[in-house]
Amino acid sequence: MSKAWDDIDPTETHEWLAAFRSLLRFAGHDRARFILSKLSQTAEKSGLALAEGARVTPYCNTFSVEQQPAYPGDLSLEQKIDAINRWNAIAMVLKAKKNAGGVGGHLSSYASIATLYEVGLNHFFHGATKDSPGDLIYFQGHSSEGNYARAFLEGRLTEKHLDNFRQEVQGEGLSSYPHPWLMPDFWQFAVVSLGLGALQALYQARFLKYLENRGFIKPNNRKVWLYCGDGEMDEPESVAGLTMAAREELDNIVYIVNCNLQRLDGLVRSNTKIVQELEGLFRGAGWNVIKVLWDSRWDALFARDEKGLLIKRLTQCVDGELQAAYVHGGAAMRELLCKDNDAIRELLADVSDETLGQLGRGAHDPVKVFAAYAAAAKHKGQPTAILAQGVKGYGLGVTGAEGRNVAHNQLEMTEAELKTFRDRFKLPLTDEQLTQYQFYKPDKKNPEMIYLHEQRKKLGGYIPTRESPKHPLTVPLLSIFEPVLKGSGDRAASTTMVLGRIFTILLKDPNIGSRIVPIFSDEVRTFGMEALFRQIGIYSHHGQLYTPEDKDQLMYYREAHDGQMLEEGITEAGCMSSWIAAATSYSMHRVPMIPFFTFYSMFGFQRVGDFIWAAADMRARGFLIGATAGRTTLEGEGLQHQDGHSLLMATAVPTCRAYDPTFGYEMAVIIQHGLKVMFAEEQDVFFYIMAMNEKYHQPEMPAGIEEGIIKGMYLLQAGKSAKLKVQLLGSGAILREVIAAAELLQNDFNVSADVWSVTSFNELRREGLQIERENLFSPDKKPKITYVETCLQKHEGPVIAATDYIRAYADQIRSFVPRSYTVLGTDGFGRSDTREHLRSFFEVDRYHIAVTALYALAKENLVEAKLVKTAMQKYNINPDAPAPVTL
Repeated sequence: MSKAWDDIDPTETHEWLAAFRSLLRFAGHDRARFILSKLSQTAEKSGLALAEGARVTPYCNTFSVEQQPAYPGDLSLEQKIDAINRWNAIAMVLKAKKNAGGVGGHLSSYASIATLYEVGLNHFFHGATKDSPGDLIYFQGHSSEGNYARAFLEGRLTEKHLDNFRQEVQGEGLSSYPHPWLMPDFWQFAVVSLGLGALQALYQARFLKYLENRGFIKPNNRKVWLYCGDGEMDEPESVAGLTMAAREELDNIVYIVNCNLQRLDGLVRSNTKIVQELEGLFRGAGWNVIKVLWDSRWDALFARDEKGLLIKRLTQCVDGELQAAYVHGGAAMRELLCKDNDAIRELLADVSDETLGQLGRGAHDPVKVFAAYAAAAKHKGQPTAILAQGVKGYGLGVTGAEGRNVAHNQLEMTEAELKTFRDRFKLPLTDEQLTQYQFYKPDKKNPEMIYLHEQRKKLGGYIPTRESPKHPLTVPLLSIFEPVLKGSGDRAASTTMVLGRIFTILLKDPNIGSRIVPIFSDEVRTFGMEALFRQIGIYSHHGQLYTPEDKDQLMYYREAHDGQMLEEGITEAGCMSSWIAAATSYSMHRVPMIPFFTFYSMFGFQRVGDFIWAAADMRARGFLIGATAGRTTLEGEGLQHQDGHSLLMATAVPTCRAYDPTFGYEMAVIIQHGLKVMFAEEQDVFFYIMAMNEKYHQPEMPAGIEEGIIKGMYLLQAGKSAKLKVQLLGSGAILREVIAAAELLQNDFNVSADVWSVTSFNELRREGLQIERENLFSPDKKPKITYVETCLQKHEGPVIAATDYIRAYADQIRSFVPRSYTVLGTDGFGRSDTREHLRSFFEVDRYHIAVTALYALAKENLVEAKLVKTAMQKYNINPDAPAPVTL
C-alpha cells in the first residue's frame, strides 16, 4: 500500500511541475502566487488539509536575483561610511572601558545590525520636515553605539560626546541606551527593556491610523520601523500584538528581526531553526513575511543548483550546525552542505574552501536588504516582517567574537584583532590610531561625507531626532466641573461614577474634547461607563460591519471608523502601549492628545510597571486611572484583585504624580490641575489617580482647599474642643472610616480628633525630600519646614494615619511628622469578604483606628493604658486574633 507522500505517477507530477515552472517564467511571480492561492482555497473548500508546515517556505531568500530592484545608491561610498561607523562604535566602547573603567558597552550587537541600519538611513527612513514628523524608528536598544557613531559623522555629536559614552554625570555624556529623558533632543523611544519596543511599535502604528481616521493628521506614507533580535522574540510582549496588527491591516509597520541566531549566552534555537519558527508565527498571524538569509555570493551556487539540493539541505540543517560551520570556515561549511549527499559534493567540487568560507549572510548585504525594504515599503493591506539572517559580532573576527556564543560578552579586542578589523574594512588608520582608539571622521569635503549628508537631505533630516514642539492647549477652568464640585445630593455615587461624569464634561469641551483618548482593556461596563459607547464610539479601522444585538438599547455597543475610545480587549500591556503612543503624540506626531487609561488598579503598576517606567523615560503626558482601588473597596473578588501597593510602586517613578482621592471634588481638582500642568504648561509628567467602586454620599467641596488637595493634604474637619486631641490622617477608601473614628473618639471618650484628607502621601514625600535637601545644602540659612509640618504644627496630639494600602505607603512621610506617628494599613494578602469584614480583618476600620488613637495617647501618658483595653472590649476587638500578615 502506497503512502500519501509516494509518487505513484511520476509523469503526471513532472507535467504539473513543468506547467508551474512555465507559469513562473512567462507570467511572473505575482501570477504564480495567485494561482497557488486559488489552488489552496480550492483544497480547503474540499476539506483537504494542506501539508504540515505549509506556512513555512524553504530556507532561502524570498526574492530571487531576477526580482531584485537595481540598487540606487553608491555602494562603494556606503561601504566606507558603514566601515567608519563600525570603527567609531568600537572605539567608543573600548575607550570608555580604558579611561573610565567598568562602564561597559557592547561590541557585537551593532556589528551585527549595522548594514540593516545603514540601508534604511541611506534610502528609506524619512526624517522630520516642515510638513511631516517623519518615520518612527525603534532602534535596537543594545546597538546605541552605532547611532552615536553615525550622529558623530553627521556633525550632531562631538568627539567629546563620544569620549563620554556612558559617562553622563559631568555633562556632555551619552546614555548607555535609548533614553529620551536623558537625551531629549535625540532619542524618541525607550526600547532597551526587551520586548517593550516591539509592542509599543505595533500600537504606535495603529495610533497613526487612529489619528488619520479621526482627522487629526492627513493620510500619509509615514512608516514605523522596528528592530529587534531573534532572541528578543521569546519575550511575550514581542508577539502579543501580532494578530492585532494583521487584523487592523497595519501596512505602515515593518518589523525587522535580526536573526543572528544568538541570545546573550548562546544560540536561540540550536536544535531547530529560529527563522522558520518566526516565519510560521508571523504568517500564521496574517503578516507578509520576507526572508533575507543569504548574501549575493550565494547566487551563483543557487543558480547552478537546478534541482534545489542546496536549499533543501540548508532547510534540513539546524541553527547549531549553521553557526559552527560559519565559525570554523569553508571546510566545515562543505561538510555541512555535503553531509551524506554525493550530488551536492559533486556540485561543489570546483568550489574552493576559501570561497565557501566567504559565503555570507543576507543581513550584511546591502543589495539584499534594499530589496526587502523596498518590497516592505510598497506592500499594502498587511504588516510586514523581515527576517534577516546575520552574524552576531560580524566583522570582529572569528578568532574573537564573530559568530561565537561569547559574542555578547566581548568587551575588549586585542591589537591583532584591531588590525584585522581595520584591514577587513579598509580603514585608513595607523597602528597608533588603532591602539589609542582614535575616532575617525573624514574631511567634510570627502565624497563619503558629501554623500552621507545628501542622502539624509533627500529623506528630510537626521535620525534619530526627537521633537518637542510648543503646542499649549487651552484647558478648562475648575468651574467646568461644577456639577461634580456640588456633590451628589441625595444620591450615592462612587468616584468611578464621578470619573464617568468628568469624562462626559471633558468630551464636550470645545478646546480639548476631541483630544481626549479614553482607553480601556475590556471593562467599560464594569466601571459603569458604557454611555461612552454611544457618545463617542469605539475606534475600529473597519467601522462597524454588523448590527449589534443590543442596537435597540440606549447604550449599545457602537464601533466606528472615527470612534474616539480605544477598547483593546484583555491586554493591559496593549492598552499601555496605546497610552504611550497617545501620551507622546505631542512629540511623535506634533498633535497633543490627552489619554486616560482606566484599569483595575491591581492590574496597573504591578502588571505593566516596565511599560510605565518606559513611558516616564519617554516624557509621557496623560492620566492613568486605577479603578477599584485599594485592598478593601472591592467586595468578594479576593487576593489577586485587591490592590494594596500600587501607590507605593508609583512613588518610584520620578515623573508620576499619584493621588488617592476619596471624594468626587478631589478627583475633579486633581484632573483639572493635571490638564493645566501637562497640556497648558507642557510639563513632562503624568498623573496616576485612584478611583473606587464603593458608593457613598459625595459632599460639596469646601471653600479654599484646592491647594491642599494638590499638595497632598488638607484639614477636612476640625475636632470639637476637648482636653485630649489627636490628628487623624486618611485617604481613599479609608478616609470615611477615619471620619467615623473621629466621631467615636469624641462621643465615647471625649477625645477631639482633627481629620485630614491626604490625597497623596507620594506628593507629600516628594516635597519633603526637596525641603530636606535644600536645608542640607544651606546650613547657614534658617531651615525651611515641610508642608506636612506646616499643616500639623498648630494642631496638637499624636498623629495616626490609615489607608487602604500597605503601611509603607503612609509611612513615607514619617520623618516630616513633628511628633509621634502611627500608621495603619492593609499588609498581607487580600481575600474575599464584605468591606466591613475586610477592614476589620486588616485592622483599618473605624474601631481599630479609634483604639490606635487611644493607644497613641496612652504612650504619651495622656490616658491610662486600661482605657485602650476598655475600647477594645467595647468595639469587640480580639487582641489575640492572628495578624493579617501571618503565613
